Amino acid sequence: MSEQVAAPQVGDILVMVGTKKGMFLFWSDDERKVWQRSTHHLGWGVNAISYDARSNAIFAATNSDVFGALVQRSDDGGRTWQHENHGLDFAPDSDARVRGIWQIAPGHADRPDEVWAGTGEAGLFRSADRGVTWESISQLNMRRDGDKWFPGGGGLILHTIVPDPVEADRLYTAVSTGGGYRSEDHGATWQPINKNVLADFLPEPYPETGQCVHKMVIHPARPNVLYQQNHCGVYRSDDRGDNWIDISDGLPSRFGFPMVIHPHDPQTVYVVPMVGPDQRFVPDGEMAVWRSRDSGNSWQKLDNGLPSNAYLVILRECLAADPCESAGIYVGTTTGQIFFSRNEGEEWETLVDYLPPVYSVSAARVVAP
Repeated sequence: MSEQVAAPQVGDILVMVGTKKGMFLFWSDDERKVWQRSTHHLGWGVNAISYDARSNAIFAATNSDVFGALVQRSDDGGRTWQHENHGLDFAPDSDARVRGIWQIAPGHADRPDEVWAGTGEAGLFRSADRGVTWESISQLNMRRDGDKWFPGGGGLILHTIVPDPVEADRLYTAVSTGGGYRSEDHGATWQPINKNVLADFLPEPYPETGQCVHKMVIHPARPNVLYQQNHCGVYRSDDRGDNWIDISDGLPSRFGFPMVIHPHDPQTVYVVPMVGPDQRFVPDGEMAVWRSRDSGNSWQKLDNGLPSNAYLVILRECLAADPCESAGIYVGTTTGQIFFSRNEGEEWETLVDYLPPVYSVSAARVVAP
């Protein structure tokens, strides 16, 4: 259900916000000074939103205590929505059931109708027809018991899906708590990619699986380089996840959830550290985004215009970047604020306040009407 009479147009910067009680779209021109807004799926929790530039579709991962979990798609900027979702569950003879949709990700450009979904209980699903029908990726999902996946703070969830921007058959995923995985053959087989990633909550601190990845990202200009924010640190891999380097030095905390790469500079990455794992708010009550311009070798605190004496919480999907020449950076909080910067984090202002708790923020340029 939607209340809006307008929708974003070609060329607009679109900021998509999922909250505990609905979805909000904001759009503007490249100046990002005057914003329009529309509301959608009020009453639903929206864990993730993806814009699909291949078809100008918006996919939303929506969840309701009454109606269950649905992937919803709009092909007209949010004016109307579809949700068919046939097969988006584990096999009837499985003891696992989909309890929520945690991620939705468009597939490779060579497969324009392909979409991926990550769920709790942790599972990976693929659709070849833009979300109408789904299949379980059993080769990964069946590893749950053998690799000893177990629930993290948000439950047992597959929350991150990263299609390789170059190789159509390569895909990365991450499970909390289970670790990172890579497939080289379109999901037919999988291998753990957790070497040198700490799991200090386990008896063996560097296990093959069992790490608690919070977020993993990739840039199309450096497809062999991955970054991750982990429960136990921030890491970079220069070889598609085969080995990881700890790049946490210089940050006020190793713990945090969100991470995003600059759209034009693959060596510039942003994180929001938090005190963890028990407190889970920004260190010393000082809201700040931290930026590295050298692939994580050094870090800079960005807080000009952000509040102090504010013990804010930022979840894993709540940091985003837009593709403007001077990239916009957006961060959402569980107290309902969206802060944004029009100059790559140097200065911050408030886009909106008093939303329900923010679960996700994503940004894109609209490419078709």
